[in-house]
Amino acid sequence: MIQKIKQISRKKKDSKHKTASDTAQKSGKKGDEIIIELKDVWKIYDMGEVKVNALRGLNVKVYKGEFLSIMGPSGSGKSTAMNMIGCLDVPTKGDVFLSGKNISYLTESDLATIRGEKIGFIFQKFNLINALTAKENIMLPLLFQDMPVDERKKRAEDVLQMVGLGDRMDHRPNELSGGQQQRVAIARALATDPEVILADEPTGNLDQKSGASVMDFLRQLHKDKGTTIVMVTHDKNVAGKADRVEVLIDGAIVDNKKKREVL
Repeated sequence: MIQKIKQISRKKKDSKHKTASDTAQKSGKKGDEIIIELKDVWKIYDMGEVKVNALRGLNVKVYKGEFLSIMGPSGSGKSTAMNMIGCLDVPTKGDVFLSGKNISYLTESDLATIRGEKIGFIFQKFNLINALTAKENIMLPLLFQDMPVDERKKRAEDVLQMVGLGDRMDHRPNELSGGQQQRVAIARALATDPEVILADEPTGNLDQKSGASVMDFLRQLHKDKGTTIVMVTHDKNVAGKADRVEVLIDGAIVDNKKKREVL
């Protein structure tokens, strides 16, 4: 089924928001292009008399076509980091670059446009709408891309076939197992043909067998299509499925010595 990934991939449009810094965003690491970069990113939440530093000078580079895992314990800042990488929030200070463009100061409307065009999300709790069928859940975000209804239906059917749920298109979430619901969520993330997939604890609500199946699918997706995947997790076994692992503790990436101790 994974071979169908290539069949439904749309030809990418010329890169939007291209700037002179695109050339400068080439990395010496195996010649790969940096698609996302966080530079000295801080996120400070004002809780009245107390200020909480969720991120403390976070520096992360995501290379185009890689599978990166950001691992850390509860309270380490993983979710906040994911929000920054996924254009769901902006930093208190520091800079976030996506395809060479600094998005740290964009409006919510502009961030929403970028999310819709470039990023697909896989959430721990699936975030499916119970009143909609699997196919309708996938068609919904395509509506906001102004895609014609016939094309929305075809795209939803294609990605559901891809994840092995061609016979479950008209089932609602409460009629599906946890593993099947997560595959619907993956199909929804793929439907817009994003440049980057962000997976937030994708196996967190699944049993061991279903979790292993989801990770196998993500690995195969990355291998066959070269999709850039960024995953956050607390589980070092899950993190180890990625090409590269960064460890986040107290809002910052640890050095290699500390990382070896953790892993």
